[in-house]
Amino acid sequence: MLWRQKCTKLTFFIGTIGQLVSGFGQTSFVIPERHIRDVKVIRNHMLTGNLRNQVDEIWTSFWTGGIANPTSVIEQFTYLLFIRRLDELEMQRENQALLRNSDLQNALFPPDKQHYRWNKFKNIDPEEMFELVKDKVFPFIKAIHGQQSAFSRHMKDAIFMIPSAPMLDKVVNLIDKLEMDDRDTKGDLYEYMLSKLGSAGTNGQFRTPRHIIKMMVNMTEPKLDGDSSDVICDPASGTCGFLMAAEEYVRTHHKTALMKPENSAHFHNVMFNAYDFDQSMLRIGAMNMMQHGVDNPVVEYRDSLMDYGEENIKDKFTLVLANPPFKGSVAYDELSPDLLTALGKSPKKAEKKVVKTEDGEEKKKKDPTEKTELLFLALILRMLQPGGRAAVIVPDGVLFGSTKSHREIRKTLVEKHKLDAVVSLPSGVFKPYAGVSTAILFFTKTNSGGTNDVWFYDMQADGFSLDDKRTPLIKDLILTTEADAVDEQAAEGVQAPSELPNHKFSNIPDVLWRWQNVHKEIGRKRTDQSFFVPKSEIVEKEYDLSINRYKETVYEEVKYESPEVILQRIKELQKAMEQGIADLEKML
Repeated sequence: MLWRQKCTKLTFFIGTIGQLVSGFGQTSFVIPERHIRDVKVIRNHMLTGNLRNQVDEIWTSFWTGGIANPTSVIEQFTYLLFIRRLDELEMQRENQALLRNSDLQNALFPPDKQHYRWNKFKNIDPEEMFELVKDKVFPFIKAIHGQQSAFSRHMKDAIFMIPSAPMLDKVVNLIDKLEMDDRDTKGDLYEYMLSKLGSAGTNGQFRTPRHIIKMMVNMTEPKLDGDSSDVICDPASGTCGFLMAAEEYVRTHHKTALMKPENSAHFHNVMFNAYDFDQSMLRIGAMNMMQHGVDNPVVEYRDSLMDYGEENIKDKFTLVLANPPFKGSVAYDELSPDLLTALGKSPKKAEKKVVKTEDGEEKKKKDPTEKTELLFLALILRMLQPGGRAAVIVPDGVLFGSTKSHREIRKTLVEKHKLDAVVSLPSGVFKPYAGVSTAILFFTKTNSGGTNDVWFYDMQADGFSLDDKRTPLIKDLILTTEADAVDEQAAEGVQAPSELPNHKFSNIPDVLWRWQNVHKEIGRKRTDQSFFVPKSEIVEKEYDLSINRYKETVYEEVKYESPEVILQRIKELQKAMEQGIADLEKML
């Protein structure tokens, strides 16, 4: 009983101090709700359960074995997964031939190469296995689809980097225990590995969070319907995250259509197109698509901004999804002339200017360059068919930059094509590897204008903390990848998600709901989170697309008590605390 009285007194003191602190107007030490919620185990950005632990163990084996570069780990991991997958495919074909009581046709492993199969070499002596895989099996898989295939071109520069027999033996045994019986598991495993690529590239490229990709894909709604089927492209593909999300959308929303032979052929051979100039990313991207069940994606080496003359891609795709590299620059001499023209620049070869230093020496200035984010917008417009649409992530500077190139590309989008929407993203979306503020531009290529009213959305939360940790904020949410943070049930409901409790943690369901019901957005106030802006106003403001130029902020007047009143309250609280201390001393 005495102890309970002491606890009551201590609770009173804590409460009193809280009152004292809160009495100073804005100065408050209230703990944010998200830090004190009773959150169950949340698996952030990754696979769940035993499979995740197995992948972590394999990753650690590579790391401790001397392969520390995450890209290299993913490549070596992928090669071994592919070798195992080839053996599984061969076993399935053998079983089918046995059921049909016929001979196996076009075997992946000829009779003299049966010992190259996973189930054959996984149990042999480690030293013997190491020599076999390094000198025989690995060269074999590099040409498995023929020397001229796209797969072989990607694998041409691939290197087997596992340094020792004990390490290979350990990794093979661990991979052999992975349960990967379905396509979703393979895709999730690959997404988990890709999440470890946590640093930005030297050219400004970095991994796009999967929930942002999913939002963009859901808003553009890829189609699979005969001649109306989309041909999708990412001109700066990296690991093919956008194409993977589009593939999942099609499988989910067009199940029946995918069963038709013509649609299936389009899906596996034409629908998905990726370009990048990083060979490692191309290999990983190609494997990513194959693990997700696309038989023959078009994943090609290409510096999209360079001039290929008559081979420049033009009017080819119906949907472009992209997060082009930011903050990069390309010399004029390397660029396709039409891209420069689209930015209001002369495509003529620029002459180097010579200046004299204080010592009288001649010094040549650097070649003129152009920003990659602007060039990619011009490129995407060229690549799209008339009527084709795009969703592109751009840094905020594209929206309000004052240079001639910035103004020209914005003017082109508004005047010559149809700018549909601008979704402003929270500034911490790309942390921990980039803190740049960004937005998503949604537009349709028309070559004849069509912009009337542009829809703006001020997205302030994406379901994760906006610091370097990027902790999930929604209670009881278990994630396989970030894409699972998108509450599609709320996005498809009758009620606007902005009226639901979780809206303060994630605005993505509200973005999707309002986009689907965009006709209801007419008349929304500029103080709301989303609203329309007429083209005339955008033109008046020199095609500025920054939401802050149009959003109205309402400031609430805050009235504080006079210093005399605050001091009196402090005295009263202090007196109460002194009395409490005196009472506690009597109890001791």
